Amino acid sequence: MINLMYLVLTAMLALNVSSEILHAFKIINSSVGKSNDAINGKVNETLLAFQVNEDQPTSHDRVKPFNDKAKLVHAESNKMYDYFQQWKERVIQESGGYEDSTGGEIKREDNIDASTRLLVENKGGDSVKVKLTEFSKFLLNNVSDSVRASMAKLLPIQVVEPGRSDNNPAGDWATGMFHNMPTLAAVTLFSKLQNDVRNSEAMVINQLFKEADAKQIKFDAITAIAVPKQSYLMQGQPIEAEIMLAAYNKSVSPTISGSGGSVTVSDGIGHWKGSANGVGLQTVKGTLSVDLGADKVTKEWSFQYMVGSAGASMQLDKMNVFYIGVPNPITVTAAGYSLEDVSINVPGAQVNKISNGKYEVNLTQPGEITATINAKGQDGAMHQVGAQKIRVKNIPDPEAQIGGKSGGALPVNIVRVQTGVVAQLKNFEFDARFVVTSFTFSYNKKRDPDLKGPFKSNGAYFSDEAKSLLSNAKAGDRFFIDDIKAVGPDKRIRSINPLSFVLY
Repeated sequence: MINLMYLVLTAMLALNVSSEILHAFKIINSSVGKSNDAINGKVNETLLAFQVNEDQPTSHDRVKPFNDKAKLVHAESNKMYDYFQQWKERVIQESGGYEDSTGGEIKREDNIDASTRLLVENKGGDSVKVKLTEFSKFLLNNVSDSVRASMAKLLPIQVVEPGRSDNNPAGDWATGMFHNMPTLAAVTLFSKLQNDVRNSEAMVINQLFKEADAKQIKFDAITAIAVPKQSYLMQGQPIEAEIMLAAYNKSVSPTISGSGGSVTVSDGIGHWKGSANGVGLQTVKGTLSVDLGADKVTKEWSFQYMVGSAGASMQLDKMNVFYIGVPNPITVTAAGYSLEDVSINVPGAQVNKISNGKYEVNLTQPGEITATINAKGQDGAMHQVGAQKIRVKNIPDPEAQIGGKSGGALPVNIVRVQTGVVAQLKNFEFDARFVVTSFTFSYNKKRDPDLKGPFKSNGAYFSDEAKSLLSNAKAGDRFFIDDIKAVGPDKRIRSINPLSFVLY
């Protein structure tokens, strides 16, 4: 009996936590609390510096997007901090509360049941783990892609799964963190998690401040640039140019792409080189990208120049012929003349000037015409400086279709939802639309020799009789559409291909 009592006494002593250990937890908890206050003060200083930079007109646009992220990070960090503070109070109250109403000393600092019950048995620890994981992802999503992976390894907020043991055979995170944890130790642990929140918040906000500053380009060289306002001039005409000071960084080599030529970069300056191809106004454009470390800035650039020829020329921009019923775009140039003094004459056509050297020609009759190019000479009179013969043709016939097909087999479920016939113009450069104006519809049911119809439709939609037959269509039925008429931009009514379908 004495031996049994001794064993019971030994077990009771093992369950008690020594006052020295609890006193050590008090010191650690107090120190962590002071550290949290200090980190929060530094974060507030950074946020204040952020706002000062955003309020400056010269840096407002650059800083504001990063400051907005920093404010969001600070707000979410405060919520997370308060979340852990609430868990402290819950554990304290579960263990018996405070010695008095002032919230000073914890009544049962050594109680090991409260944290186990709240955080392990009642699964509160699982909620804490989810919150930590989501908060870590939120922080990392607010920094640039280039530093996200490295920061993920350094971020104090980490959820590390414990190893399996006799006391935790499943390797459960909540069990490893809170099982049999004295009340004061659990409170200290939550203070440590609050410290991780503040440190992680500070890391992210400092990184955002660094990224905002990295978007500034440090210039170490300047040059003068003169850009003429005109790229094509006649002798005696006035010319103007804009002259400006350009600053750049010799050590920053931007990535530059350009159309119509090649680009090389030397000492921070891009050099485009190409050849004058085509006739008339030419446009060269591209992009310039600068890697600023935490971010990459891309800007578009372009310039124009005029290419002349040995004489006057006319370029048909879309086809090598003119089509009736659609505006035909052309480009006209005349060597030695300003485009403002050049005009085009097309017999029997309506010519609309879009801009200098750019016209749209509308014609009504097929055949062959001769277009002439005229220019104003130094004597002020108009002179013919070029001519070109051009064929004029009708727009090709469209193709009648139902359900995107012009004949053959069609599924019954597709046929039942069709409303009419469309006229589709295929492989044509211009935006020319045709509308079906009339057709006839006939229907032949499977194993029924009698043909239903023909039913006439004045327009593109099926008649009521046709709709009724199609709504009850079955596999093996056939229908035919004949005498299809369509009208296009040229206002000419034309007959187009008949349709024949078998249903399946």
